[in-house]
Amino acid sequence: MTDINLDDFSIYRKLDPEDMLARIKEFPMQCSQAWQSVMKMVLPKNYSNINQLVILGMGGSAIGGDLVRTLVQEEMKIPVIVHRDYGLPAFVDDRTLLIASSYSGNTEETLSGFESALKMGAKKLVITSGGKLEEMAKVNNIPVFKIKYKALPRAALGYSFMPTLGVLQKLGFIQDKSADVAEIIQVLEKLSSKLDEKSPLKANPAKQLAQRLFGCLPVVYGAGIAAEAAHRWKTQFNENAKSWAFYDIFPELNHNAATGYSLPKDIASKIRVVLLRSPTFSKRIKLRYDVTCELLKQSGVAYEFVDSEGKSSLSQIVSLVSIGDYVSYYLALLYKVDPSPIKYIDYLKERLAKG
Repeated sequence: MTDINLDDFSIYRKLDPEDMLARIKEFPMQCSQAWQSVMKMVLPKNYSNINQLVILGMGGSAIGGDLVRTLVQEEMKIPVIVHRDYGLPAFVDDRTLLIASSYSGNTEETLSGFESALKMGAKKLVITSGGKLEEMAKVNNIPVFKIKYKALPRAALGYSFMPTLGVLQKLGFIQDKSADVAEIIQVLEKLSSKLDEKSPLKANPAKQLAQRLFGCLPVVYGAGIAAEAAHRWKTQFNENAKSWAFYDIFPELNHNAATGYSLPKDIASKIRVVLLRSPTFSKRIKLRYDVTCELLKQSGVAYEFVDSEGKSSLSQIVSLVSIGDYVSYYLALLYKVDPSPIKYIDYLKERLAKG
């Protein structure tokens, strides 16, 4: 049981000296500014002459691509692939639009793929705040969406997600999302007023859920447009709360994960499953949610639901992301850890640099 009182404002100053909370609250502003900026970009005319989109990225810079892929998969007539690795897939060719997304501009896996792409005829675009990636892009006259927002990569999601979505609209691959973008700003601002630190525990679903997750292993489930939102929840628990967490996706999880609910029993009793839901789900997916919860209950595994907000699919995705960001932040405070530093990742990068 934690002794942290999430309604005590003094703990925010003590445990969050870099003010991660401000970055989370600025998510609506990020989305708005990034959208306005990408709408002003001028792209080469031949960039629409492609048959596939490949997005290079890692961690917080890649999740924006995954969210876009999930959002547009029923509208796009060409495949969208997010490549989280060194190098490039062999299928990249001169009819590929390759977007290299790295907040720092120095992510070694992304740089590896981008360097390979420079030797090929693929159309290229860069999303970054600077670093080697921007330098290479400028030398090779490649369009750059410049991020002018200082934050950790995972806390600048609006600047990787919205530009990618905007590029697809400008190239004519998806319908005009301007009305949906206007809606998400309203939805996110309303959500923030309900979930931020000023909203007391008794009326704050994010604080309440963080308390229930304290001391447990979070496993986040999603389907359809909520699938990559579940992924985002998992990584935010890892990086903000410094805790173990996992995610899984319907309907695939019903073909494997569901068989392992009950054993070992001491672990099953410490797991709490969070199921993200959207009104866009088909009847079959909704039924799978219901039956899965029956199986969880039979196995003694705790679970609960988190519902999206807004009418458009875009609003539903970003609302789920925003809720998860708040929950992971409050869980960090309950564990008495600073949500900003990522010491293990920094250590890994130092060791890799020496190697």
